[in-house]
Amino acid sequence: MIEPRVARYAWGQRVQASIDLFNDGSYPDCEAEALLVAQGTPGEVVQVGMHEESTIPVYLVEFPGNRVVGCLEEEIVLLEPA
Repeated sequence: MIEPRVARYAWGQRVQASIDLFNDGSYPDCEAEALLVAQGTPGEVVQVGMHEESTIPVYLVEFPGNRVVGCLEEEIVLLEPA
């Protein structure tokens, strides 16, 4: 069994997209491969979960417009206070 990776981010933390995030089919009301969130867009972690098969953290991040997107650690970075 693979040991679960410890989550880097926690609920309530401010983060930003480190890359452009595109629709992978999770948003049926959007075109496939449509841009959901542009790189640099700030958001807030609203839930932290674990992908069962790979045991890696998955973050639900709320971005402007109440758009909640599932993100991997490689797709977000901590938003430093101004």
